[in-house]
Amino acid sequence: MTPLQNKRILLGVTGSIACYKAADLASKLRQAGAEVDVILTAAAAQFVTPLTFQSVTGRRAYVDADLWGSEGHVLHISLAKEADLLVVAPATANTIAKLAHGLADNLLALAAVACESPLLLAPAMDGGMFHHAATQENLAILKKRGVIVVGPDEGHLASGLRQVGRMTEPAELLGHIRLALSRSGPLTGKNVVVTAGGTQEPIDPVRFIANRSSGRQGYALAQAALDRGAAVTLISGPSALAAPVGAERVEVRTAAEMLKAVLEHAAEADALVMSAAVADFRPEEAAEHKIKKGGAPPVITLTHTADVLKEVAAQKKKSGRPLVTVGFAAESQDLLENARKKLAAKGLDIIVANDVSAPDAGFEVETNRVTLLFADGSKEDLPLMGKDEVAAAVMERLAKTLT
Repeated sequence: MTPLQNKRILLGVTGSIACYKAADLASKLRQAGAEVDVILTAAAAQFVTPLTFQSVTGRRAYVDADLWGSEGHVLHISLAKEADLLVVAPATANTIAKLAHGLADNLLALAAVACESPLLLAPAMDGGMFHHAATQENLAILKKRGVIVVGPDEGHLASGLRQVGRMTEPAELLGHIRLALSRSGPLTGKNVVVTAGGTQEPIDPVRFIANRSSGRQGYALAQAALDRGAAVTLISGPSALAAPVGAERVEVRTAAEMLKAVLEHAAEADALVMSAAVADFRPEEAAEHKIKKGGAPPVITLTHTADVLKEVAAQKKKSGRPLVTVGFAAESQDLLENARKKLAAKGLDIIVANDVSAPDAGFEVETNRVTLLFADGSKEDLPLMGKDEVAAAVMERLAKTLT
């Protein structure tokens, strides 16, 4: 389950051309398992209709006229009290001013004053309006109260100008909403370092030795840690994936860079989850210039890279950090035997063993089938599941180990 599962989100939509993004956001929230109630201001209803939101949420969308309907004056109270989070996206300069000063002259503003749950704003307006002193002062007031303000971004605006004022994209907003709902999870107050992806060991300026790791499992682990309230540092080899919202991404390329980053960040971590596929070998010497095709093929002598988990274990003996270390064993044969040896040799608390020769598990696929081995000798077999589900299972066990 994600933090959005079965949560009630009250989505306020105000009068901006970015209203079309709000419909996409509402759809994404519903797909993520949330129940979404939508309030449109009168200006928002000039851009999109309540039917648009009802179609993507499966729930009634409200407008100002509903305040005087059969439910009368209690509507704004019930909407506010049932909400786990109030999101206003897009948030215009006018609505931001109302929220900052407690004005309550429409259904959305009334619900906002009545709501005791966290508030997240996604401003959207022309650049001049955003930078106006009044708007900046109003945002400062709201931030001081603990309101989460996401964006706006720089981009093409309705005025034709390219300025800061564009509403943050729904996919990124979804990450911020997910983060806002994760503030009291079982890993709250814990620092978790996750490594992901493969490393690249240079042969010459244009070639390198690498592996097939996409980083999917590591990025899913980072998201699962965030979902449980942890502060997350994601140390990643080259990857096309976007880091989860809220994670501090540290980019590395080689095994040596991975080692340096891991030792630095693990020194203050509560947990290290080492899911990166770090190269075991590298060329002894990298050519200064591109190796030409002509002539005999070059002979490349390999040497061992540093053993990151071994170095972590040595550091842990001195400092006691990280408190918990989780390793991964990607094997193509003798899976459990090799994983148990690694668990003992590297001083791990948990090791996640997976057979990368299986077509539906391991590298470059969205599913995994793993076995969890624990330092106390116990083990747990997990069935074939998505990598996000594997990540959730690992983080649940990690949280129990830390507590």
